[in-house]
Amino acid sequence: MQNGPVPTTLTLLADLPTFPPDSKVRFLGCVTNYSTKTALLTLEHNHPSGNSFKALVDVNLLLNTLNSEETRIGAWVNVIGYIERKKQNVSTTNEGELRIQALVLWSSGPFNLDNYERSLDRKTAEAGPDIGA
Repeated sequence: MQNGPVPTTLTLLADLPTFPPDSKVRFLGCVTNYSTKTALLTLEHNHPSGNSFKALVDVNLLLNTLNSEETRIGAWVNVIGYIERKKQNVSTTNEGELRIQALVLWSSGPFNLDNYERSLDRKTAEAGPDIGA
């Protein structure tokens, strides 16, 4: 039995599909779209090179604290949230997309993207191929 909150797993955006539904994850992504109608933020991160996977981040729980800098196209943001279960009858995502319910979202501020990618690549290599399974 666990006392306290479920731990968060730091991962690359491209590795999100390896995690089961309801996993609590933390990842970095670049804003490529924001729908004010649905409160869905689309994040991408082209790493490894050629990766076209998209995270559709539901920010409805954060609307009171979200600012325009965090939804600006091209902004890099950190997200902590849960991987949503796929709905049986309603297809809300396309192949190559996954919905995340955001608990916390914040601007990455200045950072070195190459160092971040190398660090997580090393972490993945040390943990083995099925870190989310």
